[in-house]
Amino acid sequence: MPDRRHQSKPPVHTEIPRTKRAEGQWALGYTEPLNKNEQSKKDDDPLNVRDRILHTYSKRGFASIDPADLRGRFRWMGLYTQRAPGFDGGKTATLEEEELDDEYFMLRVRSDGRLLTHDAVRALGEIGVEYARDTADVTDRENIQYHWIRIEDVPAIWDRLDAAGLSSLEACGDSPRPFLGSPVAGVAVDEIIDGTSALEEIFDRFIGDPAFSNFPRKFKTALTGHPSHDVSPETNDVAFVGTVHPVHGPGFDLWVGGGLSTNPMLAAKMGVWIPLEEVPDAWSAVAGVFRDYGYRRLRSRARLKFLVADWGIEKFREVVEKEYLGRELVSCASPASPVGHRDHIGVHDQKDGKKYVGVAPIAGRISGTLLVQLADAIEEFGVAGARLTPYQKMVLIGVEPERLEALVARLDEIGLSARPSNWRRNTMACTGIEFCKLAIVDTKERARRLVGELEQRFPDLDTPITVNVNGCPNACARTQVADIGLKGQLVMHEGQQVEGFQVHLGGATGLQANFGRKLRAHKVTSAGLDDYITAVVSNYLQDRVDLGEDFATWVARADEGLLRGDKVLATS
Repeated sequence: MPDRRHQSKPPVHTEIPRTKRAEGQWALGYTEPLNKNEQSKKDDDPLNVRDRILHTYSKRGFASIDPADLRGRFRWMGLYTQRAPGFDGGKTATLEEEELDDEYFMLRVRSDGRLLTHDAVRALGEIGVEYARDTADVTDRENIQYHWIRIEDVPAIWDRLDAAGLSSLEACGDSPRPFLGSPVAGVAVDEIIDGTSALEEIFDRFIGDPAFSNFPRKFKTALTGHPSHDVSPETNDVAFVGTVHPVHGPGFDLWVGGGLSTNPMLAAKMGVWIPLEEVPDAWSAVAGVFRDYGYRRLRSRARLKFLVADWGIEKFREVVEKEYLGRELVSCASPASPVGHRDHIGVHDQKDGKKYVGVAPIAGRISGTLLVQLADAIEEFGVAGARLTPYQKMVLIGVEPERLEALVARLDEIGLSARPSNWRRNTMACTGIEFCKLAIVDTKERARRLVGELEQRFPDLDTPITVNVNGCPNACARTQVADIGLKGQLVMHEGQQVEGFQVHLGGATGLQANFGRKLRAHKVTSAGLDDYITAVVSNYLQDRVDLGEDFATWVARADEGLLRGDKVLATS
């Protein structure tokens, strides 16, 4: 494999830590593919599959698709086969992937922090209505995700997306996955710096570039200039976080190596200051290190976080500077971490005198019809546009104050509440067994019913408690950093295997960043979930020191019996 490093000057030799065995690191000369995924990418650049979809597969139908494209390269176009109906969670780990394939696709459309105009939102809605059986979800990577897509319809969908300035390119695969950008970039009163131009340049320069289309695994990017760190930077492969240098002013710190799944790690903070115009070069440097030095032997160890953990942040910075950037970065203390996260739900002031409005669908589940209705509202009320959030929510930007209440009422009518309950506001869920071949349990519908039940049981909850529901161990819904994280699995109940969850309690990002507390051998059935969460929340409300003690702090000190729900404290 050729050396694809982009450098402003010849590299300075850097001593590289050697692993005990060959890990498939290109820069160390290990270019022979060590697993079927690497072989597939060597056989043909996945970006080339676009032409086969346009000119062959869409014309000849599902049966004509080469399996290597279907279960591999299609992902670079944002396409996954969805789960065939009729297979319960017990089949997820026992059947081969092709046995779970349906002849329909999930399609992810990237937003990359962009402001979506009413025309763009309408195009997204019409695609859902016309081609996806009216499905659409807002994901926690700021995507719109469809289901029931036919291969025959993909060219027409891409035409619609192109006309709206949108794309599904590299929305999946071992590629630069969709970027997380601050939903309030450029308008928030307390914003440190607007990074929108940097994300746009990264997209324009590197998405679709063969030099960055073959990473060892997925590569997740986040950027925010907001002090609330509203893009979960701790859990991304590379994150740029707004900071202020005492001499140079606003810029970005660089964090690397975050990721969850079965081996969760928080990103390491480099402690640097990068000016806005140099962010794209810094991104390409980190991406280059991952491409050339990342581990390609085992998929389970191929994420950037493993390389950062083995090297340490100092060595990683040295390689970035000497071998890729060709210059030293300016050191600067990392910015202070906020408490909790900012989801931007509700009505807030913009720095130009207008308002922005954050609205909450339930667990990200919307529809094509709702998107069309939202586009109508954006156009009618003269709103600048909408952004998606990393918490499966939406933010409308540029609302005239005199039209605010009428807009909020309209949004509520179509099912997008700007003043939701704490439960609706703070619950997320991944796709789950309804469509995902990796899932073991239902998530979206289960989350919807859970929200409804908790709204009745705790209608006046006075503190935010986040609930993240995941259908498998892969943590797409960030299970480990929620107040209540639920990891789907099959559990034994009265001698039968039933849907259930392993529970993580007290996880957080920001100042209290941690992966939550797992209780030994503690599982809860899906059917018993409402009562279990009710017991734990009731115990928290009775046992907290005062109104200022948040859920995560309480979990860290609470008696295990209270966390298991084995006993429930009496209401005082």
